Amino acid sequence: MKVGILTGGGDCPGLNAVIRAIVRKGQRHYGDTLLGFADGWRGVIDCDFSELSVNRMRGTLPRGGTIIGTSRINPYMFADGVDQVKKTVDDLGLDAIVAIGGE
Repeated sequence: MKVGILTGGGDCPGLNAVIRAIVRKGQRHYGDTLLGFADGWRGVIDCDFSELSVNRMRGTLPRGGTIIGTSRINPYMFADGVDQVKKTVDDLGLDAIVAIGGE
């Protein structure tokens, strides 16, 4: 599967641990491709992402915040926001999006 990951809302402890767990499980057990969207839904709307790997996750547990960034952007705030999300999902061939956090 090809899975997008984003963190939305305010910053809080544990976000990197959740991202790391998804990446480790997805790659090691299922062979998934995992993409991290920069700054929450903004990254999905703008198709701004980077590939996440088990190697990239090394050393993230003790770090605060989220390595992929977060924002309070909501796709429904923009007239074409939801259409942009759909376009990104289609263009990248995503099977799923894991949205972590609020907003």
